[in-house]
Amino acid sequence: MDEPISKAEQFPAKYWHRLEDGRIQCDLCPRDCKLHEGQRGACFVRGRIRDEMVLTTYGRSSGFCIDPIEKKPLNHFFPGSSVLSFGTAGCNLACKFCQNWDISKSRSFDKLADQASPEAIARTAARLGCKSVAFTYNDPVIFAEYAMDVADACHERGIMTVAVTAGYIHAEPRVDFYAKMDAANVDLKAFSEGFYIKQTGSHLQPVLDTLKYLRHETQVWFELTTLLIPGLNDSAEELTMLSEWIVGELGEDVPLHFTAFHPDYKMVTIAATPVSKLVEARKIAQAAGLKHVYTGNVYHQEGDTTFCPCCNEPLIKRDWYDITQYHIANNGRCSYCNTPIAGRFNDFAGAFGRRRIPVVIGS
Repeated sequence: MDEPISKAEQFPAKYWHRLEDGRIQCDLCPRDCKLHEGQRGACFVRGRIRDEMVLTTYGRSSGFCIDPIEKKPLNHFFPGSSVLSFGTAGCNLACKFCQNWDISKSRSFDKLADQASPEAIARTAARLGCKSVAFTYNDPVIFAEYAMDVADACHERGIMTVAVTAGYIHAEPRVDFYAKMDAANVDLKAFSEGFYIKQTGSHLQPVLDTLKYLRHETQVWFELTTLLIPGLNDSAEELTMLSEWIVGELGEDVPLHFTAFHPDYKMVTIAATPVSKLVEARKIAQAAGLKHVYTGNVYHQEGDTTFCPCCNEPLIKRDWYDITQYHIANNGRCSYCNTPIAGRFNDFAGAFGRRRIPVVIGS
């Protein structure tokens, strides 16, 4: 049975229409949830009340923290800067391997202890010297109205915004949502429709459509992440197809992060991804033509390093999230050979480091 929607949770939502049979359909993501009165969608945070769609998590968060931007992960978006990160609850995918499952799969809003208006978030980010605010931990697509309002408030103060997302969104809200974002990290969870259906309860094509939209119709800086799960999405054949698709459809400059799976949620019997598999995946992607391929969730300094695609000099050396060397000029070019480096760069005044600082924000 659906959990009742309280009065406090009834923020008017966009992207829905009425059906002839009396139900209303959510038009935010390809799940197309069709709801009777009082029901919630698959994401659990969008529901129907009094013949309208509402967002039940507007202004409510599972917590705020200051992180290094590299943790999102974004390696080419103002490296070394700090980002104020937060999420809400729920998700529109059903990933069996979710590593934030306590938040994204939550069916209880007792985790949403922190409340903050868009203005309060922007004001706090500015006060704490954060370059950007990230919508993360769970997918911001499902709380799009809140995220977009926060983005507006941030932009008024010169704060940038970042979406960490699976990219599972319909075309109309996609335009509205990414018009408010300066950067994104998009999970390309596999390059197999079968994987998406069986392991995430979703489909591959809408994600590919989002990626092509970002590349060809926006100025959003974006990077990709693929979590490698042993035996499920890590074959050389699949990784080759994935990498070749990125080169052909998005370009060779798009950074790709291969990250290590750790047993969690409904996949506790599968072993963690070995470093050797990440190294192999990185070589496959480089052989396909990708210039910037990284490894994550493991200690692998070469896979953490940004190299110049022309002279191959190490431009940004990282020790986990600490930057130990930085050789990109203020104009975004290699300090050795002057080759342009894809990304967003400005004056480098030192790195925020690997700290994670909890923050309390008032409304």
